[in-house]
Amino acid sequence: MRDSQSGQGLPPLVFLNTVSKIYGTGEAEVRALDQITLRIDDGEFVAVMGPSGSGKSTCMNVMGCLDTPSRGTYAFRGVDVGALTHDGRAMLRRHYLGFVFQGFNLLKRTTAFENVELPLVYRGVSRGERIIRVRRALDAVGLSNREGHTASELSGGQQQRVAIARAIVADPALLLADEPTGNLDSVRSREIMDLLNQLNQERGITIAMVTHEPDMAAYATRAIHFLDGHVESDQVQPGVKWEAAP
Repeated sequence: MRDSQSGQGLPPLVFLNTVSKIYGTGEAEVRALDQITLRIDDGEFVAVMGPSGSGKSTCMNVMGCLDTPSRGTYAFRGVDVGALTHDGRAMLRRHYLGFVFQGFNLLKRTTAFENVELPLVYRGVSRGERIIRVRRALDAVGLSNREGHTASELSGGQQQRVAIARAIVADPALLLADEPTGNLDSVRSREIMDLLNQLNQERGITIAMVTHEPDMAAYATRAIHFLDGHVESDQVQPGVKWEAAP
């Protein structure tokens, strides 16, 4: 079991301290999270696993500032997220977090370039800087030759690559991936996991990934298993070493 309280003097990237998320009251009360304590440090690649209803998605929503704890505290780089205003949490999402979803969530009639550009538009980045950063992100996911294609003109694997480029274009501190291979075949799934692995190892992007698939979770260097709103186990594992193609 990993010691969630351990550290090396620096505040962790993510620290959930005795966090509970409760829905309903009385006999209808459901504890989606029940006093969990969890730490994620910069540069980690964490797989979050568990059956449906175990609390893993709720935990990811809390980390992504898409939901708030009923009890306990969430600190991001030492800052109490619960003390932030609604606008403050939106700013945290915009400047420090990237999201990748199972369903890609791309604008179908919009080009790959324009989909990846959106987070920078919201941040007020200049047009010239946006062009540089979007092309850099598309190149990082192997789609520099597809920037003018709309999402509907791309395969599922290519769409997920565009979604990853959109997630990393603003250089997030934390990439949250929710079943990123759930809609892909086994070959495309491995390609996406190789890409996430490369981004983690070569660029140092911290990744927390929800998955039901043990072979996808094997890419991560740490596996957290949820059950009934609790962290059932939290273990370091070998992960997969990224090796560039010759």
